[in-house]
Amino acid sequence: MPDFILAIDQGTTGSTVALVDSQGQLCASVNIEFPQVFPKPGWVEHDPEAIWSSVEKALSRLLRKKLCKPSDIVAVGITNQRETSVLWDRRSGDTLHNAIVWQCRRTADFCDVLRQAGHEDTVKKRSGLVLDPYFSASKFRWLLREVPAAKRALKTGALAAGTIDSFLLWRLTGGEEHATDVSNAARTSLMNLKTLKWDEELCRLFEVPASILPEIRPSSGIFGHTRGVRGLPDGIPITGIAGDQQAALFGQACFTAGDAKCTFGTGSFIVMNTGGERLASKSGLLTTVAWQLDNKDPVYALEGGAFVCGAAVQWLRDGLGLIKRASDVESLASSVADHGGVEFVPALTGLGAPHWAADARGLITGLSRGSTGGHIARATLDAMALQNVDILTCMEADLGKRMRPLRVDGGAAANDLLMQSQADYLGRKLVRPRITETTVAGASYLAGLGVGLWRNSAEIKRIWQPEREFAVRVTAAGRRKRMESWQAAVRQTLQR
Repeated sequence: MPDFILAIDQGTTGSTVALVDSQGQLCASVNIEFPQVFPKPGWVEHDPEAIWSSVEKALSRLLRKKLCKPSDIVAVGITNQRETSVLWDRRSGDTLHNAIVWQCRRTADFCDVLRQAGHEDTVKKRSGLVLDPYFSASKFRWLLREVPAAKRALKTGALAAGTIDSFLLWRLTGGEEHATDVSNAARTSLMNLKTLKWDEELCRLFEVPASILPEIRPSSGIFGHTRGVRGLPDGIPITGIAGDQQAALFGQACFTAGDAKCTFGTGSFIVMNTGGERLASKSGLLTTVAWQLDNKDPVYALEGGAFVCGAAVQWLRDGLGLIKRASDVESLASSVADHGGVEFVPALTGLGAPHWAADARGLITGLSRGSTGGHIARATLDAMALQNVDILTCMEADLGKRMRPLRVDGGAAANDLLMQSQADYLGRKLVRPRITETTVAGASYLAGLGVGLWRNSAEIKRIWQPEREFAVRVTAAGRRKRMESWQAAVRQTLQR
């Protein structure tokens, strides 16, 4: 019986638990969704107990498939929605408030105050991030100021804070480990990119005591061991943790500087490996840590994210009722030849890179009497691709050269129409791998390295295989015309 790795991919709308074998192949996975909480317009929360319950349920259903004995699992890897912030009592283990999700914009006013006070350069220089409510620091500050139970736990020394990886590690180890990895810590606005430690000045600026934060560790290595997890024996080592986008970069075997991937999930996230160089963006992108193996030097990356990607399709389904299932969007969009002049800027939770407009809201333009649901669906898929073009254009400007073929993954990467549109509007070849669940793959590879199942990244690179390539089919003139229409709609959004 081969060895197996258990991968936990805790995402924005659901939790996936998967088994990966010693050849790096995905054997099975189970996904359990959990409720989204919207207390006010622009506010997004998750119940941490619902998240933990979804992980437990997914694990139970996976083990019931009996593909292996629990004792055959040699390591656990975790990947997670990144900036989402949660507080809990380290003595009782109880969570103290709903987690504030990365999409939440409630701290926009505070970020504006810091910006107006001239702190943006300090935050950017030390953390690599822009001043935006997207990141964890202002979320922690809000929780510390607004949650009475958090104030009491802070006074008694019982307060623990972290992103979702830290919360899961705490639960998986029975409360023995309060730690995170460098890739998640890099998304808080509290870690110094150079030292890879919590930055005293940033902690003071955001009023977050470093004492409540987890220990920062490399992405691969021993984080702890399972204890008291239903269905699993105690003592399984947890040996890999990375934020979902960095895990996807690792899972795509983007190990060389200049390699890049785009993950199409709830949002779309483009990450490019910059090697050992902390490349400061001049175009509104983020400098971040990709990963750190053992105690070796970290690998850095440039990143740009669009907050709404797959979430726009969910809105077509749940908000407008245009489709019954998210997968129906491709056939509806294919019912028309093109977008018919309709543009949809999906700023449903603000605009991310490169605009960073927290107050922007969604906009549909170009409607006529002849517009149909097909045109809106096509405009939605186009928007998912076009906002990525804006990011990748900035990325190439920062890099100073044309990018290599872009590797794609995530649920929406299975949509051939979207992938062809992405290649056409970007003007670059796209490569889709055989395993599109690359966040799971990345968490598994990091965990496998941490437990010695694979010796190095070269062995992992041999596992990665392409499934399909999408070549560019439109002319440069056609691409320019499409981009001009899109950018005019974005300008309208920003001017509102």
